[in-house]
Order: sequence, then structure tokens, then C-alpha cells
Amino acid sequence: MTSTDAAAEAIRELSGRLDPNRVVTSGPAYEATCRIWNGAVASRPAVVVRCRTQADVQAAVRASRNHDLPLSVRAGGHDWAGRSLRDNGLVIDLTGMRQVTVDAEARVATVGGGATATDVVAAGAVHGLAAVTGNVGSVGMAGLTLGGGYGPLSGRFGLAADNLLGAELVLADGRLVTVDEDHEPELFWALRGGGGNFGVVTSMRLRLHALDRLLGGLIVYPWEQATKVLEQADQILAVAPDELTVQVGVLTNRDGRRAVFVTPTWSGEPAAGEAYVDELQRLGDPVMAVMGPMAYGELLRLNDFLGEITGNHYAARTRTMARLTSDVIAVLTEAGDAFTTPLSLIPIHHFHGAATRIPVENTAFGVREDHHMAEIVAIWEPGDGLPHKAWADSVADALAPHSLPGGYPNMLGPDDHAQNAEAYGPNTARLLAAKARFDPDGVFSATALPPSTTGTTERSPRRSG
Repeated sequence: MTSTDAAAEAIRELSGRLDPNRVVTSGPAYEATCRIWNGAVASRPAVVVRCRTQADVQAAVRASRNHDLPLSVRAGGHDWAGRSLRDNGLVIDLTGMRQVTVDAEARVATVGGGATATDVVAAGAVHGLAAVTGNVGSVGMAGLTLGGGYGPLSGRFGLAADNLLGAELVLADGRLVTVDEDHEPELFWALRGGGGNFGVVTSMRLRLHALDRLLGGLIVYPWEQATKVLEQADQILAVAPDELTVQVGVLTNRDGRRAVFVTPTWSGEPAAGEAYVDELQRLGDPVMAVMGPMAYGELLRLNDFLGEITGNHYAARTRTMARLTSDVIAVLTEAGDAFTTPLSLIPIHHFHGAATRIPVENTAFGVREDHHMAEIVAIWEPGDGLPHKAWADSVADALAPHSLPGGYPNMLGPDDHAQNAEAYGPNTARLLAAKARFDPDGVFSATALPPSTTGTTERSPRRSG
């Protein structure tokens, strides 16, 4: 049977089970699903299933397996590698499952599989509560959480994955299961950092935290002060309290010049944080400083431009460094000097505090020591991407001798074989055993897993946060 025939059979099966308007092969709804963050991705699926219920997801998984169609999962659509779409495959589109309900007394949010960080933050804010999210509001919560989830509250409350209390997911055979500490605890362990490699998460329960306002913003320093600013930032962050989580990085400023940015988030008592924020504003002579009390949603909106779907093309690499040493800083400044496009940037996330005090064996996430995770992001308008990809590769290669083994799974691509092999550290064998138990046929994949002998294939679905 050809792929066209298989798709036709799957469509016929789904049309008999679902509202036909939810099974699309062309038109505006189809194109909306295919429009994702990385405009370089040109994959054209055979059919899109616009899911509204868990039963819709179950039907889609079964149809893809019954007719041997490649399966992918589209939520926020921000996976830079574009694995939410598969050529001639079946896409489970979860963007219609964005509902969020909050139990304010229990401080728990129940979150649909297609919800974004903005959806969750808005629902919690009504009750003076906040979820641990990433830095960009339009990113899908499920994809972010399952892979780990660095964000502005991680120093105080841990990773997004550390705040996952339970989930409902559809397995490869179409069964819907509930997982938490008491139900399928090994699968629950694997979900917290092991990515969407075990099923399609249709609903999650997330721990919320009392947080009405925080102190945050953006500080930009001139390029000639880059080395000094990054050296001093490293010293401050090495002893930073849990309440202070800071992102630093390199970009091109609005005036077209290279610059260093510092984005502090203080989530404790405002008065106690002012001294830290003041110190971060005295690392040099800032060309811009926008700091003050704000709601969590306002903080995320500062980064809205990073999540916009504009048609730009992307390539990304990642490295994890224990400290911002002089060697690391030299690589970063050379990388800024060598930018091939003014759109590119290198954000660096600080991992510390509460996230480091969770024993590494408690979740699948493989690195629990203090570190800095760099996202090396090449961004360009449609056109020849080779020089921009080469820039990203060169920066990653230059940082490699100064980096910890592996890398952040949510940022690694399918071709990053050496880093993928070490990304889960001491949890590798246990994670692969969970994969063999819950998805022996390799139906699902999101973040790339280390090599195994189970014979998993490339026909698997991808959740894109």
C-alpha cells in the first residue's frame, strides 16, 4: 500500500469516528497547523486531526498505527527542528485543547495538552498563583514541561518538570492512562524530563505557587563592556539566592550594534530583591534598563517577540557550562563578533537553587548541579541558511571543550548524536528501560533518546512545545 493509499484509509476511518471538520487535508485549518515557529520547515502532512477531546486523540493514534502513518503532535509549534510535522504523516493538533482550570485551595492547575504558558499564567493570576513556565508565553506547556523546562522561577521552585503532579496520556495502543506518584510511577518518573517519548499527553496537573508580583525586567549593556559584564554576572550568580533567577546573553540591539543583556527575575519579597537588581544594573554602563515590579504575565510578554511565528528560519544548538569562565566568555564575545545575521542571539539560562536540590534519580532529567545552559540560536529571513547554520555549529564546537557532557534535551536536534547519548546522565539506562516497557515499538519520540538496542524507529510522533 502506498503512503497515499494509507492516508486515504486513515482519513476514511477517522471520518467515521469524528466530526469531519476535525479531519482536514487542505484549507485554512490545515495551513494554520502547518504554520510553525521555524519557517524553514516545509513538511506537508497527509492529514491533520484537530483534536478537541481525549477520545479524538485516541482515535488519531489508532488510525495512524492501523495504517502505518508517521505520527506527530503539534501544540505550541516551537520545536526549532520542526518535528511537529511529518511529510505524508498524520498530525495530532492539540491547539483546540487549551483549557486550564485552577483549584486555588489545593494550588493545582489542570492543563489541556495544547495550552501555552500564557494560558496557564493567566488562569493562575486570577488567584494570585503562578506556574513554573519557560521565558516565552506562546510556548506549549506540555512540551516544555516534559523535557525539563528552564524558566524565570526555576531557582525558587525548580524546573517545570519538577512541578508536574500527574498527567493523562494516550499510549501507543490508544489506551488512555492516568499517571502520578501512585499510578504507573515509573512512567510518571520518565515523563519528568524524558520528553513526549511515551504517549500523547492530553492533560497535566501542575503545582502552583503563591506569587502575585515579582521584580523583573531587562538590562542591556554595550558590546565593549561584554567581558566585564559577563565576568561580574558569573560571580553574582554563583552565590545567588533561590529567589533570584537570571538570564544573560548576547544579541544585536535595536540600534544594530552587538550588546549583552541581563534579565533578572526576583520572586521573593520585593524589598529584599532591590539590592540584587541594583547590583546587576551596575555591572557596567547600561544603554537600557527597564526594571520594576510586575505581574508574571507582564514578564513573559517582554519576550513575546521571541515566540512570534513570522516565517523566519531557525537553527539551534546548545551547550551546558558549569560556570561562565574566561574561556567561555571569550567564545561568547567571539560569537557575537561573528554574527551572520542581526536576528541571531545566545540566551543563557542559570540553573541553581531549588532545581539543584532534587536528587538526580527522582526524575528523568539528567543534570542537577549548578550550571548555565546556552541556547545558540541562528535566525534569518528566508534564504540561504548555510552560513547561519555554520555559525551556530562553530559556536557549539568552540564551547564544547568548556562544557559538561550532553545537553538540554529540549534544545537538542535529532542529529546531535554525541550530546543526545549523554543528555540523561545517570538516568539513561532507567529511561531506556521505561521506553522499552511503555513503547516497545518506538511509536513516540519527542526529544531524542540516547541510542538503545530496542530497535526503535524514526516513524514516531513529536510533541512541539
